[in-house]
Amino acid sequence: MTGPTGRPPRVPPRWFVRAAWRSHRLLHRLSGGRFLWLPSGRRGWGALRLTTTGRRSGQARDVILGYIEDGPDLVVLAMNGWGEGHPAWWLNLQDRPDARVALAGRPPRPVRAHEAVGAERDRLWQLWVALGDDLDRYAALRETPTPVVVLEPA
Repeated sequence: MTGPTGRPPRVPPRWFVRAAWRSHRLLHRLSGGRFLWLPSGRRGWGALRLTTTGRRSGQARDVILGYIEDGPDLVVLAMNGWGEGHPAWWLNLQDRPDARVALAGRPPRPVRAHEAVGAERDRLWQLWVALGDDLDRYAALRETPTPVVVLEPA
């Protein structure tokens, strides 16, 4: 899929995406958790810290993700920086769906993850699309469908 210029959207190199992921975790740690933000700001989406259990290591794994709220649920996209395949955190959740999330100014809480499918996926995907940023164009860069992941209060 191409944009107004007739070219596909530009995605940063993989090394840059990985460095950004590491820096997000570092900023969260150095700021004492204040690096996260809520969706009530200009963006329309927030950032959360998701802690999963590694499917092979059994160790806690943290990642910073963008999210939107859907009632009591938090909705994230398993987009792997628009690269092919699924991110490790989503593979971990598929194996062990119980996790913890930390939101700005709130204590961590337990959640249970599931992949949205059918009408639920379509509805939640449209909530993300409404925020702009050419989501459909970026998703079209991947052969792998982008899972919409719902984090329900446990």
